[in-house]
Amino acid sequence: MLKLKRLRPSARIPANATPGSAGYDLCADLDSPVTIPARRTVKIPTGLAMAIEPGYAGFVFARSGLGIKHGIVPANCVGVIDSDYRGEVIVGLYNHTDEPFVVEPGDRIAQLVLLPVHTPEIEECAELGETSRGEGGFGSTGR
Repeated sequence: MLKLKRLRPSARIPANATPGSAGYDLCADLDSPVTIPARRTVKIPTGLAMAIEPGYAGFVFARSGLGIKHGIVPANCVGVIDSDYRGEVIVGLYNHTDEPFVVEPGDRIAQLVLLPVHTPEIEECAELGETSRGEGGFGSTGR
């Protein structure tokens, strides 16, 4: 169960676009249109707070249509909403284009996916186990 609280009456409850959608569409809760200037970030409120169950987190991903067609994506690539956060969900949107983009009130601006998280205890060690890859980093496994 995902518990949601509207912080303003105009906030829209997230919904799945189709029965098979993994994410819930987050909408802009704005009084008037907001322009995202070229190559800039603007914080867009959703008007919602939520209570995510412990053991899960909310991940805010781009909507493919906004990202691919318009170059508008979350500024931090993927936002993380911790299970103990109770403030407003705000989506920082970055405009990758050279043209301003207008976000209208109610526009679907991102998608929320709930995923389990694992936070094991951390153990500092002097040595790590060997693997066939070893320390091979960027590009070490080929193109």
